[in-house]
Amino acid sequence: MSASPASNVRWHDCADAPTLARRACDWIADAAARAIAARGRFDLVLAGGNTPRAAYEALRAAQTDWARWRIWFGDERCAQVGDPQRNSVMARAALLDHVPISLSNIHVIAGERGAQAAAAAYAVDLNAIVEFDLVLLGLGEDGHTASLFPGHDWGEGNDAPPALPVFAAPKPPPQRVSLSAARLSRAREVLFLVEGQGKRDALARWRAGVAIPAAAIHPINGVDVLVAPPMSL
Repeated sequence: MSASPASNVRWHDCADAPTLARRACDWIADAAARAIAARGRFDLVLAGGNTPRAAYEALRAAQTDWARWRIWFGDERCAQVGDPQRNSVMARAALLDHVPISLSNIHVIAGERGAQAAAAAYAVDLNAIVEFDLVLLGLGEDGHTASLFPGHDWGEGNDAPPALPVFAAPKPPPQRVSLSAARLSRAREVLFLVEGQGKRDALARWRAGVAIPAAAIHPINGVDVLVAPPMSL
């Protein structure tokens, strides 16, 4: 397991959570505008958890061509359709049910099928996209990102599958599906949203070059990290 070079990570302090949400919203909208202008579509990987919710809600007001957006998910919990644990349920409530993105352009991970089958099916879906335009990720207190946890396979190698089944996750539910570190790194931009004092230790380890899961994401253009509140270490 390797860490991303410190020089390949750009840290952006935000005064508070609302500031982080606004900056994230603007970042996503700007990335969409550039992608649509250059390639006619915007392939966005959504993060789960609580931190991105406010940014997704703010994004509803974006002036953009929603028909050209393609939505992907960095990970999903293996729960039934409609279960509030699922990242896709949060994303729909916060954003997707409020904007005119075609259902055919929203690529949901079928977590209800179980980790193994859902990962295999999503790997087939991912064949349709070579490189994401923007990947959104969070950071857990243990350094995990998406559903890549310490002590588990992160899928870093060039031969890693695009989607990994996750069993015995340290947080419920125990079964999940996660895009591999290698697949998440195939992106023009990667943006981490990190909010809360509880993330201080994970950030310190990342900045020190410790091989936590978040540090395994290293696209060619590096990663950007929005942090609130400011955590000068």
